[in-house]
Amino acid sequence: MEQRGRPKGGKNRKWSKEEKLRVVRRYLDENIGRPTLAREEGISSGMLYHWIKRYMDEGEAGFEPKKRPGNIYSALYTSKSLSENERLRLTVAKQQIEIARLKNGYRVERSGANKEFVSLNVANTKSSKN
Repeated sequence: MEQRGRPKGGKNRKWSKEEKLRVVRRYLDENIGRPTLAREEGISSGMLYHWIKRYMDEGEAGFEPKKRPGNIYSALYTSKSLSENERLRLTVAKQQIEIARLKNGYRVERSGANKEFVSLNVANTKSSKN
């Protein structure tokens, strides 16, 4: 039986821009069916479909690595020397998060690995029934 996908616990393969272009150009130039080409190249048909679609929509630029923004406040948490302005921005951001939590009807109890989100609605209904 033919093994499909990566072995359990294995790493996902990283495809370079050049490899993706080579495979997509093979599909477009040689008129090979998508499932056949995917099997030959050792990728899923769905992944090949997305590569082709991205190439048709954006051209070669579609295969350039995209930088993801991430958490803009993460550097502030780990920085030892915060300026006054940065410290105040972090405080305001924490307060905005807390306000959003309260508006959504839950609060956070404990911290770290023991953090627990408790719904304010459930707490209020329990106390009102007693």
